[in-house]
Amino acid sequence: MHEVILRIEQPSVPAEATAGTETAVELWCNDHCDLLHVSGPDGEDVLRRLEGLVGVQELLVEGDERVAMTEACLKERETDTVESFLARHNCLLVPPLRYVDGEKWCRILSLDSSNLTALYRDLVTAFPVTVESKREITAVSGDRPLLTPETALPDLSSRQQEALVLAVEMGYYRIPRGTTTTEIADEMDIERRTLEEHLRRAENKIIGGMVSFYGGRGTV
Repeated sequence: MHEVILRIEQPSVPAEATAGTETAVELWCNDHCDLLHVSGPDGEDVLRRLEGLVGVQELLVEGDERVAMTEACLKERETDTVESFLARHNCLLVPPLRYVDGEKWCRILSLDSSNLTALYRDLVTAFPVTVESKREITAVSGDRPLLTPETALPDLSSRQQEALVLAVEMGYYRIPRGTTTTEIADEMDIERRTLEEHLRRAENKIIGGMVSFYGGRGTV
């Protein structure tokens, strides 16, 4: 089995909502409605744009993270979907669709690599397309099909990413520690408690993803 991750500049409501922002949207389509995961500092504005088109019937908010169930399907707002290309080339789209800075990220599978090549050639006639990564899947576990470290790790908000990277670079995770949360917070020009909250959320997401990868329930 072969996998490719493509970034596609295809006009769509979610893509346009994320353009020029630091917010990502992940979408699971269920025909009658969608499940959205909106993460990032501009999440409220991005979700408000989507809500104005398809409505939101349920919403959970925690910091920069929002999980929403829409009242209608966003796919109905698109005239030429990626799925129509997939069907022509015997390829499978693995949810969720991911939208970042105006682009649609698609994880696509096929048993034959030539199908992915044909799909790419077809897509580039309609949209600007970038191949983000590609690989061959040589082994599949029955209890965790198609799960890899890359797909197990959840997304971090931009501030969580910044806090975690800076903490590593400044030696916070060394033994003994090379810095303090106060010093990291000063470098980011934020309060110490805010910095510690960013780190805790980032650590919980990463640990939860790795526990899921190794066969646990993925909750921390």
